[in-house]
Amino acid sequence: MKLLQTLIFSAVFVLLALSADNKVFASKTANFFQTLPQQSDTLKRDTTKKVMKRSGLDSKLEYYAKDSVTLDRKNEIQYLYGGARVKYQGLELDAEYIRFDAKNKVIFASGVKDDKGKYYGRPIFKTEGQGSSMADSLNYNTETGKGIVSGVFTEQEGGFFSGGRTKMQPDNEFHVHGTTYSTCNLPHPHFGIQITKGIATENHIIAGPVFMKFEDIPMPIGLPFLFFPKPNKRASGVILPTPGEDATRGFSLLGGGYYLAFNDYLDARFTSNIFTNGSYDLNLVSNYTKRYRYNGNLSLAYSSSRNGLEGTPEYEPLKNFNITWSHSQGANAKPGTTFSASVNAGTSSYFRETNAYGTYDPTQALRNTMSSSISYGKVFGDGLFNFTSALTHSQETQNKSINLTLPDVTLNMSTISPFDSKKRVGEAKWYQKLTVGYSMSARNTVSTTEDVLFSKSGLNSFTNFVDHNVPITLPFTLLKYLNFSTNLTYNEKWDFKTIRNRYIRTSTGNGYEVRADTVNGFKRGGQYNMGGSLSTKIYGIKQFKGNGSIRAMRHVITPSIGFSYRPDFSKESYGYFLPAQYYTDDLRPGMSVPTGEYVKDQYGNQLLYSVFMNGGPSAGRSGSINFSMDNNVELKVRDRKDTTGTGERKLAILQGLTFNTGYDFYRQNQKLSPISFSGRSQFTEKLGINFNGQFSPYSVGQVPFTSGTGADQVTTYSYQILDRYIWKDGKLPRLTSFGFSFDYSLNPEAFKKRNENIDEINRQTPTANRTQEQIDQLNAISRDPNAFVDFNIPWNFSFNYRFDYNNTLGRPETRSVTNTLNFSGDFNLTPKWKIQYTSGYDFKAKNLSVTRFSIYRDLHCWDLSASWVPFGQGQSYSIDIRVKASVLQDLKLSKRKGYYTRY
Repeated sequence: MKLLQTLIFSAVFVLLALSADNKVFASKTANFFQTLPQQSDTLKRDTTKKVMKRSGLDSKLEYYAKDSVTLDRKNEIQYLYGGARVKYQGLELDAEYIRFDAKNKVIFASGVKDDKGKYYGRPIFKTEGQGSSMADSLNYNTETGKGIVSGVFTEQEGGFFSGGRTKMQPDNEFHVHGTTYSTCNLPHPHFGIQITKGIATENHIIAGPVFMKFEDIPMPIGLPFLFFPKPNKRASGVILPTPGEDATRGFSLLGGGYYLAFNDYLDARFTSNIFTNGSYDLNLVSNYTKRYRYNGNLSLAYSSSRNGLEGTPEYEPLKNFNITWSHSQGANAKPGTTFSASVNAGTSSYFRETNAYGTYDPTQALRNTMSSSISYGKVFGDGLFNFTSALTHSQETQNKSINLTLPDVTLNMSTISPFDSKKRVGEAKWYQKLTVGYSMSARNTVSTTEDVLFSKSGLNSFTNFVDHNVPITLPFTLLKYLNFSTNLTYNEKWDFKTIRNRYIRTSTGNGYEVRADTVNGFKRGGQYNMGGSLSTKIYGIKQFKGNGSIRAMRHVITPSIGFSYRPDFSKESYGYFLPAQYYTDDLRPGMSVPTGEYVKDQYGNQLLYSVFMNGGPSAGRSGSINFSMDNNVELKVRDRKDTTGTGERKLAILQGLTFNTGYDFYRQNQKLSPISFSGRSQFTEKLGINFNGQFSPYSVGQVPFTSGTGADQVTTYSYQILDRYIWKDGKLPRLTSFGFSFDYSLNPEAFKKRNENIDEINRQTPTANRTQEQIDQLNAISRDPNAFVDFNIPWNFSFNYRFDYNNTLGRPETRSVTNTLNFSGDFNLTPKWKIQYTSGYDFKAKNLSVTRFSIYRDLHCWDLSASWVPFGQGQSYSIDIRVKASVLQDLKLSKRKGYYTRY
C-alpha cells in the first residue's frame, strides 16, 4: 500500500512540475535546446597560427582549425581537424572535428576519442542572439534548416536537458526523443523527468509519455501525454500541498493552493492549511513591481482554529487575521519625494494560534509585538524644508494593547544664519555664527486595547496636538582650545483637548484615585529655556622603550560642562496648571462636586496638575549644571603577524567610558543627579564587551509612615532614599545598577561568509522577482544566524552573555540579578553532513531556553534537512527532502510534528 502511495505521489509531482511552471521547458525563444549562457569561444586555441578564412566553395562560410584543414575539391568537402570553428549565416559551431559538404549544404560536427577511448571536443553551437548548447554530434542542412542533434546537453533557467536526439525543423519546430530534464548537472543525473517524445514550437509544448527517473531507474507510473502553452512569461498553476500532522489539529495539508500570474508586474499566490479537526488557515500574497519606480508585496491572512475536543468550549473556532504590506520606492522615481510602507497588523493571537502559519517556528509563533509604519516625505524650498507624514501602529500581543498614530506629521527647516552673508569672504564674525531653526510635529494618537479600538469609545479616545520648536544657537571659541556654545529654545504646544482631574479619597482615607474628564477645545501653551556648554579635549601619551609588546599608550579625555535655566510655568497667570482638589465620590453626571479640600504633596505643598493631555509646559523653575567626562584609552602594540618585527597595530582598551551627572539648584531635595557611566571595549576581533551602570550619592534609611487616626493610628517604617549625601557617612556612592554583556565567536569567518552569501542572493534575485520560498528563506536567515548552511565552513561556535544587577535601595530584599547565556554553532560531521544547534541557559530560572538541533545532508541536486526541538514549549520536529533548484521547489517530501497542543 505504501509503495502504491509513493508511486501515485511521484506521478502527481511530475504533472505538477510540468503544468504549474512551464519554465521547465519553455525558453524565451523558439529554440528548444539552445539556452546555455552565451559564449563566443569555449575552446582554448592559438589564434596566432591561423585566422578565420572564407571558403572558396562558399563565400558565406568562415572557418578555422587549430590542427589542419583539408579540402576535397572534387566532392566540394572541407575537413577541419583539432579545435575547429565554423561561422555560417549566424551559426557558430566549435568542435574537435567538423565536415562541411558544400555540394549538399550539410555541416557535420562531432568529438573524437583519444588513445584511452575518452570522447572529447564535443560540438558547442549557437545561433545569432541565442545561448549555447553542447551535443555528442550534430548534422545540419544549411539550405533546408533541418538537422539532427544527438546527445544534447543544455541548461535552461536552472534546469538541464541531456541525452536523446533532437530534430530541428525549418519552421522553428523541434522534435525530441529520449531526453531527460533535471536540475542535476551531472551527465547521469540523480533524478530526472524522462520525455519519451516531444514537440516544442514557439507557442506550445506537447510531450508524452513522461515519467520520473531516479538513479537512471524509471518509475513504473507516468503520464501518457502533456500539453501546455509556452507564453514565454510567468504562468499560473497549482501549488502542491505538503502533508503533515499536528498533535492538536490532526492530519493536515499545508501550503496548497494556486498561483496567479497576471502579468510581468503583478502576481498573486493563494495558499491554505487544512486540518482534519476543522481548523483552516487562508493566505493571499501578492507581489507587484514597476521597474525604476516601486515594488512591494501584500499579504492577507485569515485563520479559524479549533483547539479542543468536540463538545467542549475550546472547540468553538477562534477567528484571527493578519495583514502585512511592504512597499519601497525607487531612489530615482521622484527625486525629493519618498514613500514607503512596512505594515504588520492583526489580532494578537494570530501567530500563536496558527503556529506561524504552519511553519512551527518558535521565534515567530511566540512573538509578542507587532508594528507598522506608512510614511511619505518631500523636500521643497530648494532643500530648506523637509516634510514627512507617517501612519504608525504598535501592538503588544500579551495584554492586547494597541497604540495608533494617524497621522504623525513633521516639518523641519534646516538651520539658517540670518546675519551671515552669502558674499562673505574670510572668517565669520561672532554674530554671523548665530543659527536659527524650526520644527513642527503634529499627532493624532490613541492608546487602547484591540477589543475596544473600533467601538464608539475607542474612536473617541483619539487625542491630537501640535508642537512648535524654535532653537537658536551661537557657538564660538574661547582661549583657542575651549569650545563654547549658547542656546535659546522656544517651544509651543497646541492641544485640541484638555483634561480636568477629580481626586477621590479612597475608602481607607490615606490615598486617592484620579478620575479625568476630557474637555474639547483649543489650548495653547508656550515655554522657553536657555543654556550653554563648554568642552575641550585633553591628550596624554606615554611611550615605552625596549622591545616589549606595548609600544605606546594614548589617553584622550573629553570633559564638558553645561548649564540650563527654565522659568516656572505653573503659575496661575499662565493657566497651564490647576490645583488638585478632592471631589465627592458620585458617579452620576454632574453630581461629583469639589469638597474645598486641596491635595498636598509629601512636603505639604499644594499639588498642581497640567491640563494638557500629551505634555505641556513644565512646572517648577529649573536651573542646573551638567557634568560629563568621556575617556578613550588605546594601546599601540607590536603586530605579531608582521614578520619584519617593526609592524604595529592599535588596540582599543576603553572606548567611550563616559561619566555623567548633574546638579539642579531649584529642586527641593536630592539636587545631585545619580552618577551614570557606560563604556565598551573590543579587545580582539572575536571578543567585545559593553557595560553600563549607575551610582547613587544618597544614603538609605528607614522613614516612618503613619496611617489612620486615634486608636487606629499605625506607624510603619520602610527603607527609602534620604536627602543626605552618602559621603557624609564616610561611604562611597552606592552602585544601584550594573549591566555587562559580551559576544564571542570562535570562528568569525562563519558569520562573514554568511553575510557575503546573503548579499549575493540579494544581488541575484531582486525583491520584486523573488519567489515566496526565497522570501521565507531570507526572513529565516535574518531571524536565525544558523539558518544559512555553508558546508565550506567546517565549524562555528559563538555565544553571548548578559548580566544585569539592580538594587535601588542597597538592601538584600530589593536586589535583583539576572544573567543569561545563549550559544549557537555548527560543525561538519562529514563533508556532506552538517549539524547545527542553538540554545541558552537562564541562571535565574535555572533552566534551558529554547533548544533546537538541525541536521543538513547535501545530496548534490537534493538536500535533506531536519529540525528538532527536543523539549520545552516549542517541542517539535520536521524533516524535509527537496530539490535544491527553485524551478522544482514543489518537488519535495515533508514530515512534521507540531508542538501545538492544548489537551
